[in-house]
Amino acid sequence: MTQHFLLSAAARTLSLKAVFTMGEDKAYQAFCDMRWADTDGEAVCPRCGCVESYKITTRRKFKCVGCYHQYSVTSGTIFAGRKMSFTDLLAAITIFANGAKGVAALHLSRDLNCQYKTAFILTHKLREAMAIEQQGRQLDGIVEINGGYFGGYVKPENRKEDRKDRRLKSNHSGKRQCVVIMRERGGRSLPFVVRNEGDAVPMVRDHVANLATIHADEGSGWDALHAGWDTRRVNHSVAFKDDGACTNQAESFFSRLRRMEIGTHHHIAGRYLNQYAGEAAWREDHRHVDNGRQAAMIFGAALGSGVSRNWKGYWQRAA
Repeated sequence: MTQHFLLSAAARTLSLKAVFTMGEDKAYQAFCDMRWADTDGEAVCPRCGCVESYKITTRRKFKCVGCYHQYSVTSGTIFAGRKMSFTDLLAAITIFANGAKGVAALHLSRDLNCQYKTAFILTHKLREAMAIEQQGRQLDGIVEINGGYFGGYVKPENRKEDRKDRRLKSNHSGKRQCVVIMRERGGRSLPFVVRNEGDAVPMVRDHVANLATIHADEGSGWDALHAGWDTRRVNHSVAFKDDGACTNQAESFFSRLRRMEIGTHHHIAGRYLNQYAGEAAWREDHRHVDNGRQAAMIFGAALGSGVSRNWKGYWQRAA
């Protein structure tokens, strides 16, 4: 019997033990090597691009020879203004990458012995960096499309005679959101958050090639797709696959996202649903990549992205 990839040694190329035993100096050098890979870890001024600098070793900073700007290896990244050690940041990335169904901020805060809000902000910064890979993505070939609803749960009353029919739209809370996934057959994924499935048709126009073949279920929201693409439908009340049409890979994405909600985060609907959906799509796209490469991809994306505009200064927001 062939062993599943995730159970093999090839899937385990990075461990938390290796991160904590490397020490702060090697962790710092890992940041330099990843940030300035083109110069073999030698500092490059983020302001003028000069490759010559003075080292301020007491503060792990650099001073540019050209413009005299002082900067560090995390300047201009999502880690700008960090207070955590380089070892803890690498450990956080490793723990985050190893979570097949995501990692709860409470779990991370206990592993690193930091405040919950520190872990919460850090995980969302990592999700923001991961989502950069999906920006402007164009899908082609066979594209599976499906939608799933999250949030808006209406708690039933205690007594049966006081309970309302929660299937009726008039009894909904108005907080329900729909995650729509567009997924290439054997390729990449692209999630969106809308109010109803049909609201995602403009996103399909922007991100799916005209010559692509779309597979969708029997939902009426997808009827408009027939006007622009070769669209094949499958009625799930009759069959899961009908004449070659199926949405199994889209359903696989929702399987992961539901398990992230139920088993890890417990609540993902609301203002951050799009970020959780983006994380699930990223994990689905790289599920056959070993954990060391996954951590390196997240690490590189975090250092390659700019300062987070969504999470910098979060404590100054109005409640």
